[in-house]
Amino acid sequence: MLRNLSIQDVVLIDRLEIDFHPGLCVLSGETGAGKSILLDALGLALGVRAEARLVRHGAARAVAVASFEVAADHPARRLLGEHGLEDAEGAEGALILRRVLGADGRSRAFVNDQPVSVSLLRGLGQTLVETHGQFENQRLLDVALHRDLLDTYGGLAPLVAETGETYRAWRLAAKARAAAAAELETARHDEDFLRHAAAELAEIAPKPGEETELAEARSVMMHAEKLLEAMNQAAAELDQGRGAEAVLQSAARTLERVADKAAGSLDGAVVALSRAAAEAAEGAALLATAAQDMELDAGRLEAVEERLFALRALARKHAVEVDALAALGEELTGRLAALEDGGDAVERLRRDEAAAREAYAAVAHRLGEARGAAAARFDGAVDSELAPLKLGQARFSTGIETAQEKDWGERGWDRVAFQVATNPGVPPGPINRISSGGELARFMLALKVALARADPVPTMVFDEVDHGVGGAVAAAVGDRLVRLADDFQVLVVTHSPQVAACGGHHWLVSKSDTGGGAVTAVRMLSEDGSREEIARMLAGARITDEARAAAESLIEGQQP
Repeated sequence: MLRNLSIQDVVLIDRLEIDFHPGLCVLSGETGAGKSILLDALGLALGVRAEARLVRHGAARAVAVASFEVAADHPARRLLGEHGLEDAEGAEGALILRRVLGADGRSRAFVNDQPVSVSLLRGLGQTLVETHGQFENQRLLDVALHRDLLDTYGGLAPLVAETGETYRAWRLAAKARAAAAAELETARHDEDFLRHAAAELAEIAPKPGEETELAEARSVMMHAEKLLEAMNQAAAELDQGRGAEAVLQSAARTLERVADKAAGSLDGAVVALSRAAAEAAEGAALLATAAQDMELDAGRLEAVEERLFALRALARKHAVEVDALAALGEELTGRLAALEDGGDAVERLRRDEAAAREAYAAVAHRLGEARGAAAARFDGAVDSELAPLKLGQARFSTGIETAQEKDWGERGWDRVAFQVATNPGVPPGPINRISSGGELARFMLALKVALARADPVPTMVFDEVDHGVGGAVAAAVGDRLVRLADDFQVLVVTHSPQVAACGGHHWLVSKSDTGGGAVTAVRMLSEDGSREEIARMLAGARITDEARAAAESLIEGQQP
């Protein structure tokens, strides 16, 4: 609720601070005293559009500060969190909105002394205060809110949540079907290429690691003559004279004959020479085998090169490594297989999508019926409030129509709009078609009474909701304001003694000339002061005993 309003240099207000209370708060005073200035100042703090004319003449700037007592789970707290803002230390649960308006028309906004955008300030203000003037209402005239208000009034949150779940499931199914269909279409468009590429890869049949093997074989065959020449020369060296093996064996036998006389000193040499002879023999044999296996076939080299170059060309064509060609072939074959089965897969997904849409439609239909039933109750609740407010010729109705499929969503397929027919025989139309400011304000009061628990903005402001009425109608207005004040803080600017008598707290707005210009002041009235002000509202400038008695009677009539 609004706890405090501090104003500096706003139009006729020099410096002013008002502490508000729960329940019904009444502000009264002579016409022109400055009651509307208070609402302008509050609007300034709430982020509404401001003009330089609000700055007091001769002042450099106007300042309005509104302090609210806000629960931890209030939407305003969540909105602050979404913008990365936290409550200032020492605020003790208060939310402090401040707006500074320069004489040049520029303004700055703050929340708990943290600078914010004016749009964020306005968003916070809309969660904290709802203002009902004679010619405007920022929220209830907004058709975009009507469906949510009806759902809250009807207690339809579980059904709305179920509708949202089925809608999301339907959209996921539609997305899967569309993706599969698009993939199938692309595959069919590329079918000729896929078949050609798959056949080309199948024909060449690449194997992982084949490029390395072919490259090594090509390198060996390209140097075959030089390698063979070296091997022959090495073999000739081994065979020179008696041959390396024979020489080593002869040396080993010579030492063996005298080794027993060397006390073991020649044993190692004998073993080494014997081993060397054996290694020489093995080396000669391997050399002979290698020479025998060496290919000098130019045709074989040409075949190796042709395959190697063909593999590399195919890899460049598909922008992959040669070793990835085998996997690419499997992929293309798989895509062709999927293409053959793609139509069936898309059809299955299409059936899934149709089933999901049907499930959504069933829940949306139930939600629509529930909204229709809630609308009937709501329309009756509003209509029952109209006659006592001198709006008996008007008829309220909640219009519900099914939107086109492209506009269906998580909250169903219904469009909801609050409508009113101001006279019999006139078709219903938007609420804002009501031309009379007083009628509009009273109509909004009736709507708020019916919607009170469905639209729990903690503070409501009514600006001259009693305009143009008196007597029993004004008393009915007061009665409905009292009912609202049982659950919410209600501020009402009034000229009606019947309404003023309903207030739990009463402030008097007055204007005086201090010599430096007119100044608006506000003071909270005691019970006696409130009674005297109500008597003035009844009698005019000259307050009579009869007026005081009438004021007393009005006040007593409001006591339980």
